[in-house]
Amino acid sequence: MVFMGDRATLLETGRFVQRHARNAADEIIEAVGAVDTAVDTTAETDADTENETETEARHRRAAERGDLAAMSALGALLLRRGDLDGAEPYLRGATAEGDRAAANNLGVLLHQRGYAEEAAGWWRVAAVAGSAPAAHALGRHHRERGDEPAAEYWLRQAAEQGHALGAYALADLLEHRSDVGAERWLRAAAEQGHREAAYRLALALERRATETTRGPHETGTRLRVPGTGAVVPSDAPATAGATAPGRAAGEPGGAPAEAEQWFRQAAARGHRRAALHLGAILEHRGELKEAGRWYLSSAKEGEAKAACALGFLLRDAGDEESAAVWWLRAAQDGDGNAANALGALHAARGEQQTAERWYRAAMDAGDVNGAYNLGLLCAAQDRIPQAEQWYRRAAYAGHREAANALAVLLLQAGDANGAEPWFSKAAEAGSVDAAFNLGILHAGRDDDRTALVWYERAAAAGHTEAALQVGIAALRDGDERTAERHLRCAAGGGSAEAAFRLASVLDARRPDPGPAVLGAPREEKTECEEWYERAAQQGHRRAQVRVGMLAAGRGDLAEADRWYREAAEAGSRNGAFNLGLLLAREGSEREAALWWTRAARAGHGRAALRLALLAARRGELTEGRRWCARAVELGPAEVAERAARLSEALHQELTA
Repeated sequence: MVFMGDRATLLETGRFVQRHARNAADEIIEAVGAVDTAVDTTAETDADTENETETEARHRRAAERGDLAAMSALGALLLRRGDLDGAEPYLRGATAEGDRAAANNLGVLLHQRGYAEEAAGWWRVAAVAGSAPAAHALGRHHRERGDEPAAEYWLRQAAEQGHALGAYALADLLEHRSDVGAERWLRAAAEQGHREAAYRLALALERRATETTRGPHETGTRLRVPGTGAVVPSDAPATAGATAPGRAAGEPGGAPAEAEQWFRQAAARGHRRAALHLGAILEHRGELKEAGRWYLSSAKEGEAKAACALGFLLRDAGDEESAAVWWLRAAQDGDGNAANALGALHAARGEQQTAERWYRAAMDAGDVNGAYNLGLLCAAQDRIPQAEQWYRRAAYAGHREAANALAVLLLQAGDANGAEPWFSKAAEAGSVDAAFNLGILHAGRDDDRTALVWYERAAAAGHTEAALQVGIAALRDGDERTAERHLRCAAGGGSAEAAFRLASVLDARRPDPGPAVLGAPREEKTECEEWYERAAQQGHRRAQVRVGMLAAGRGDLAEADRWYREAAEAGSRNGAFNLGLLLAREGSEREAALWWTRAARAGHGRAALRLALLAARRGELTEGRRWCARAVELGPAEVAERAARLSEALHQELTA
């Protein structure tokens, strides 16, 4: 798309194309050494200070006198300028006299005119005479025509003479054939300052190190979104896998030092992709300031991925406005990842229409995450049919989390049979949430064996809730060691229930502490108590009660009161009952009765019995019998028995 007011930019682009073509020719035009000395030793003391006009005039005067070196140099100068008609007579004249540089440059001129075969003939003449640039040009000529043996022969001739372009072209040819010798020539070219060779050498070194670490069939780290304990899709906006090399697949931060060195050299010579990759390495290592400098350098050279990566770096630093500027620049250059980031930014601000526009732009840029994010956006607005449409589009394109989200929608609509294939597709593609959801699906069908298979798969990938389910299944089967291992994983991942169950396993192994001894030093907290506390701090009511009991056992009544009260206020009937016991022992019988009442109304039989006893002591016989009846109803058996005896005694008292 061309915007109004961009005429200057288009003109500059045209000049860039012309300069690029001229620079490409310069790479293969062979320079002629020591021409100035041969022509005129008194005219200048430093050839570098001559301007082009004076140099051309000197060469022209010498060429008219028949000086071979001057003819060759003048032809090369005119060829660089693009004056093919002016250069050709001088180059042909010098070539006829056996000048190999002129023969090479004549080949360049003819190639620019479109006479490829005639150009190759002159390159052959120059290459046989020892011209490395001509051998390089001839090798490239043969490769373009598919004659790889001839191409390799001539490129090797150039490379072995120390010609950087020849070494790079030979490496490219060998790498295309997966020949291990490619790295040697990439290194040779890189050592002579060839920036693309330095970049590709760094990539090769990094790739080899990655394969050594991971194995040849692994392609990157798996993205994982923790499950929530229910069948739900991940609701985080997705980006295109990476903001820069290594954000999702591959790990450039693990690049060997030599690879980083070559990335740095290529970047220092203006290679924008090398600068991008170097920025990713430094960011992964935590050197954010230097990473930002390289991203900026690459972005200014037009690398959209670098602009996108710089945006993420700025956002993480808290500068959302500057991040948006760079994302906008990258998105306008067609970077779908940046468009998704802009969409997420506007969605977070409540600007749904703008968010949708950027998600569509990401999708138009070929980023399937755009369709997935559109699905998330529509689902958040309860536009379920549209959400399903976008999820389907992304899922058919291979987006695993979209397949999982689509399956969730179908399941919520009651179509379990339609959901299962999409869960399976997502799980097979590596979606941890989908594997967990398949476990829930099969558990709902009472197919515990299949459910456990999927839970184990999700747990192996680090899914917290799946690890909890595997741990519970192992406890049920009596495999305490396996249970402990999975419960530790789930508890470490933040599951309060897993922390409580792990603490219970450890608690059961503790020896009986025996009666408390007055004056004995307070014992350190055990591991099981630490896990109980972790669960309690996350609001797990049973854990809160257990922590209160352990604190009371240590004699720390204030701590016990705190935890009992927190559990009771959250609705725990055991917490309310224990808090009542604690308060009664401290003489606060009235407040204790309030908590026992709450516990009894919630179904706690012992609390009802305590209230009956309290009423009996006060002489409130009818009230006491009412609570006795409640205790008999609630149980357990020993409580019901005691309550029945007390009720009978109260009845006798009332009828005496």
